[in-house]
Amino acid sequence: MFPETVETDSLTLTKLCEANVDVFDLYDRFAEGQDGVADVFEYVPQEPYASVKEAQDRLDKAESAWVDDDAAQYAVTTTDGDLAGYAGLFLEWDRRTGRLGTILAKPYWGNGYAGECALALTELAFDRLDLDLVAIGYEDGNERSKRAVETFVETVGGQYDGVLRNWTPLGDEIADHHRYTVTREQYQRAVSDD
Repeated sequence: MFPETVETDSLTLTKLCEANVDVFDLYDRFAEGQDGVADVFEYVPQEPYASVKEAQDRLDKAESAWVDDDAAQYAVTTTDGDLAGYAGLFLEWDRRTGRLGTILAKPYWGNGYAGECALALTELAFDRLDLDLVAIGYEDGNERSKRAVETFVETVGGQYDGVLRNWTPLGDEIADHHRYTVTREQYQRAVSDD
């Protein structure tokens, strides 16, 4: 159902699975104690990997969700072949909705990569999967993601829906989640204006 590979101007998104991603590369990129990793996971409901087994579990979970048609998760690599992170389109079929999420290693922040991933996965959601809505958001306090999300939403003609209070568990805290959406019609108008 999902394409194994998606290309953007600067990135290649490849199915996140053991066949395509070396577990040790994934672990090294997002292991506890690695430089910048605490910043990466500060606003993410996931912890840095404490072991190679946890990185393997991430790959197994992504592959299982792919097989069950619950999510299309991709390894994000640069044109140089560096593993920058991973991105996903998480499906809510009964709502005809896809939720977007991206985790990039700190050295890859500020290059527009999150926006490229979001655009590519939004195109997948509407053009291939025939969904009606794509949702994206950020946790309260995450100013970097706020800017990236707002830029993406402006590009695709979407809107801010509001804040979901006490929504995202982050360690011992529960963060407010700011939700944005774009409908198929908003997206089609925005891309036809380009």
